[in-house]
Amino acid sequence: MLSIDPGQQDDRANYRLLIGTVVPRPIALVTTLSEQGVLNAAPFSYFNIVAARPPMVSVSVQRKPGGALKDTARNALASGAFVVHIADESYVSALNMTAAPLPPEESEPALAGLTPVASEAVAVPGLAEAKVRLECVLERAIPLGGTGEAPACDLLIGRVVRFHVDASLYTAGPDGETRQAPPDIDVERLRPVARLAGDDYSRLGERFTVERPR
Repeated sequence: MLSIDPGQQDDRANYRLLIGTVVPRPIALVTTLSEQGVLNAAPFSYFNIVAARPPMVSVSVQRKPGGALKDTARNALASGAFVVHIADESYVSALNMTAAPLPPEESEPALAGLTPVASEAVAVPGLAEAKVRLECVLERAIPLGGTGEAPACDLLIGRVVRFHVDASLYTAGPDGETRQAPPDIDVERLRPVARLAGDDYSRLGERFTVERPR
């Protein structure tokens, strides 16, 4: 077993260890709206659930070299809202296109051919291609990390104020009818994708069950 002190290697080496071992990671495609009205989108695999009461999710947005905010963090801070889309196989190529390093005045959804759709509870549009999208208000933004004056990232905590879920994802009950409560999501129909290292992604793959101790 190797023992590695992160303080004795550079940031790139620590990054490669993290993305190569913390796998697979769920991907959030996040849309935000700039103060000039430009719809921004970017994928983030530093993403997960925070709480269920109220429902909250987290997205960690790394800063640019020198500590400048990325578009997603800057827009979310300014507007107080963003929309999270769960990545799935049906639009993963378009999602990947949104990672292009565009200037703030250009729209990644337009570049990727994604379709904006109006949200119900926030001003930020969502994207029609995603089977699941979560309208979020910014609960808190926490600057973290960094070795100098500027933080290394901004941890955005979003409170979900509206769930949008494609009806086809609900598990059918014994009578064949779609269940409405509780909402059991059929992940085989969702076909989520997750992030690995480098340019690699993963599909759902084989599942197995281990009962929790009681």
